[in-house]
Amino acid sequence: MTRTAILAPSSAVVRSPKPRGRRPRLSPGRALAWTYLAVFLLITLFPFYWILRTSLSNNYALLAHPNSLLPVGLTLGPFERVLGFATPAQAIAQGGSGASIDLGLYLRNSVIYAGSLTICVVLSSVLAAYAFARLRWPGRDMVFSLFLTALMVPGIMTLLPNFVLIHDLGLTNTFAGLILPGALFSAFGIFFLRQFMLGLSNEIEQAARIDGLGPFGLLFRITIPMTSGPLITLALLTFINAWNDYFWPLLIANGPGVRPLTVALGVFEQASPESQQDFAGLMAAALVAALPMLLIFVIFGKRIVNSIGFTGIK
Repeated sequence: MTRTAILAPSSAVVRSPKPRGRRPRLSPGRALAWTYLAVFLLITLFPFYWILRTSLSNNYALLAHPNSLLPVGLTLGPFERVLGFATPAQAIAQGGSGASIDLGLYLRNSVIYAGSLTICVVLSSVLAAYAFARLRWPGRDMVFSLFLTALMVPGIMTLLPNFVLIHDLGLTNTFAGLILPGALFSAFGIFFLRQFMLGLSNEIEQAARIDGLGPFGLLFRITIPMTSGPLITLALLTFINAWNDYFWPLLIANGPGVRPLTVALGVFEQASPESQQDFAGLMAAALVAALPMLLIFVIFGKRIVNSIGFTGIK
């Protein structure tokens, strides 16, 4: 009687080393693409560097060496002048014009103007977009086509009629005069939100209707939570546009009590026309004004791109 020996396979598996991948060769096309990207990035970032370089320079030294790539007479004096920490004598000694800018007041005005306009635009746009996308009523598509024609009208064409209207209403030099012309109608905001709402699921709304929700209940409890991404994107874009707006506030806001920061920077630049321009102080103020927008892009940049691309609903 023979015994058969069963040999169990060894648990240790010898793996052959993976061949090392070769690095892709630097083809002429790839080299050209990287060169183009580097040049484009340099051209894009250089103005921001030049603003920083100018804002850290002494104004007298800056006029003597305007082509220097590095800060000339490195100093924080321009920021001290802008933030109100320097006296007029110190400002003149550093090459400033002696003019000052109440940065806190103008930042407050810009926040009030941009924030109030953003709230009004988002609220009016979501109501109109919901009516065009989720409700059925006669003439809906024809009215929406009329709304779209507003996208083809340049903003400069409505500037003078809006100014005459605000002037006749006695709202010049007020926050209401700044906000009202663009608060209740935004063709882009309505179109942007409507296109997203058209892709929402009908089954959820039908189930909510069975549970007894009316149009406003569907809007605030179903549609708005599902459209939170585009709503935030619209709010950010509106806030940024209002924060950077210059021409309309220049016409309406004549007093410092309602003047936003963009107009205040222009007034600061022309404060002393008989003397030299305070370029270093102006660039320091522009850098301080741009910081909130840079922070918004750093924090919400990915959300803006994803929402504009209509990537879907999570």
